[in-house]
Amino acid sequence: MVQISPSVISGDMAFLGQAAREAEEAGADMLHVDVMDGCFVPNITIGPGTVAALRNVTKLPLDVHLMIESPERYVEAFAQAGAGIITVHVEATRHLHRTIQQIHGMGVKAGVTLNPATPVSTLEEILPYVDMVLVMSVNPGFSGQKFITGSIGKIARLRRMMEERRAVRPIEVDGGINAEIARDVVRAGASILVSGSWLFRHPEGLKAGVEELRRAAMMAHATQV
Repeated sequence: MVQISPSVISGDMAFLGQAAREAEEAGADMLHVDVMDGCFVPNITIGPGTVAALRNVTKLPLDVHLMIESPERYVEAFAQAGAGIITVHVEATRHLHRTIQQIHGMGVKAGVTLNPATPVSTLEEILPYVDMVLVMSVNPGFSGQKFITGSIGKIARLRRMMEERRAVRPIEVDGGINAEIARDVVRAGASILVSGSWLFRHPEGLKAGVEELRRAAMMAHATQV
């Protein structure tokens, strides 16, 4: 089953609560929340207070993606704010295993993220300890970017690694996702699709966008080899 995770910061930032409710009403499976610090990525978004506010307006699991330096400093705050899963970048913390332990110690699922230029081999030792892997298919920091086509092969390599190590985990893909690209990444092994500007700017509305993305994913899943 492929899950859809709208990226809430692609909605109207003045009405994030409304965007979260719309995503839930549209049939999304979770809500992707991008946290940026202006250091790890060239943009600044939101903090734990906003995550707590979102927790109060939706029942969807909050998929909190920390695009920040030294994320271990803020794991507790985001866990207490209501995150359902906290994902940290391989590139952002010196002691990744300890950070994953810290997240789990707060009673929250833990994921790891790979930037476009980071090889899947960096996950060999940490893979058994995580609940999800997020593959960035654009350079993190800004929505609306074009999908990096090399990400398809990367997802396939990651899926093979998981199968070989008997540590299959959900693969989430974030960046440039639309209905056409969704088919390719699902065939490669993705099971969670993050989409921001394409969903929130869909000409027929967010609900129609979620449904179109889900149909494309289901068709690809049915033909997956």
